[in-house]
Amino acid sequence: MFRRISISSLKFLLAGKGLSFRTGQYFGEAMLVGVFTGFVVVAFRYMIEFGESLLMNGSWLEGRSWAMIFLPALGALAGHLLIKRFAKLEHARGTDSAIRAYHQNGGYITSAVVPIKSVASILTVGSGGSAGYEGPVTLIGAACGSIVGRILRLGTRQRRILMAAGLAAGIAALFQAPLAGAIFGFEIFYSSSDVEYETVLPCFIAAPISYTVYAYFFGWDPIFAMPECSYENALRLLPYFVLALVVTFGARFYISFFRGTEETFARLRVPGWVKVSAGGLAVGLIGYFIFPGVYGAGYPIIRRCLAENGSAGAFLAMFVINVVATSLTVGSGGSGGVFAPALVCGATLGAATGIAFAGVLPASWGVHPSAFALVGMAGFLASSIRIPLTAIVMVMEISGNHQLLAPAMWVCGIAFWLNNGWSLYRSQPHSREQSPVHVASSN
Repeated sequence: MFRRISISSLKFLLAGKGLSFRTGQYFGEAMLVGVFTGFVVVAFRYMIEFGESLLMNGSWLEGRSWAMIFLPALGALAGHLLIKRFAKLEHARGTDSAIRAYHQNGGYITSAVVPIKSVASILTVGSGGSAGYEGPVTLIGAACGSIVGRILRLGTRQRRILMAAGLAAGIAALFQAPLAGAIFGFEIFYSSSDVEYETVLPCFIAAPISYTVYAYFFGWDPIFAMPECSYENALRLLPYFVLALVVTFGARFYISFFRGTEETFARLRVPGWVKVSAGGLAVGLIGYFIFPGVYGAGYPIIRRCLAENGSAGAFLAMFVINVVATSLTVGSGGSGGVFAPALVCGATLGAATGIAFAGVLPASWGVHPSAFALVGMAGFLASSIRIPLTAIVMVMEISGNHQLLAPAMWVCGIAFWLNNGWSLYRSQPHSREQSPVHVASSN
């Protein structure tokens, strides 16, 4: 009897198409990508801390604050020359290159990207360039997945899937947001609501493993802290609707200004090193004479927004300055990402909108500017980078606040819908039917 039960149980476990050697191998491969990417991001984080302590926060700057005028230019120049000499990447931003590799290069990313892109990004952002580390880490994570695929001698399709898993693992670790990172790994490839469903399960395996490795070294707490805010008044959906409109048009301004700056630098008939130096020098001047907070990835600005430390006018000014500085840094060819600056933009617009409503609405509505800042980050990501699901989950994970899920869904849905066709990433096809991967497979 027991033998019959055990045989029946074995048949049940092995029945169907879900369990096979192929799926088991994918499971192991995704785990390997998660571990590999996790340790690479840990090393990247240590490099960031060392680079920033040596450059922008170094004791050598005491009494020489004027050096910050030139430091962003020198860092951007060094990063540009490093990439041009060793990695030869066409684009230095990161995420765009990863998306392009998925659709056009069969998931192939050169191994040199991991060390070279890491150092170049730290030189650029750590010296005061207005950009993020999250864009570079997506390319680094994608490169880790591509490397694993080549080591295991996998085919193009399998290598592409592992590349997406590595991309997800990189974001999951650096943002300390495993679920958002996993969703990012199958949502980022299109500007519409299409997703790469083939990468879903590998991303859900690689992302939590990478996050666990990273958190073992740097702790489990969310990146940002904010006051307790919740959603318990349906009337707040009205000001949140206005917030959705604000972040939509703010995202369009960001995209338009960034692309215009990028095209202006592209038309200049001067060497690339002159362009990145000019962009870095402009950022140095803005930071020194106008707003020092523009230096670096912009996390202090987000913390100010979540702490409600400022006026509506000040936060709007921070938004404009951040857009200009990021466009100059990255649009000129500097090695950095536009993902973190998008978070900064959303936080500043959200805080400004929340402060404005708090000043005119009755106290019974319970409008908290910090809540608007958090939801604004989600809406801005959904609108400008076309990742609504990632945005909703990410802002909850990076703040540790899950009480604003409903307004975040409301704002992200509206902003994503209104901004259809606008994206910071040129490499995103609109839909699966327009991707070279699926066009080729359908022929």
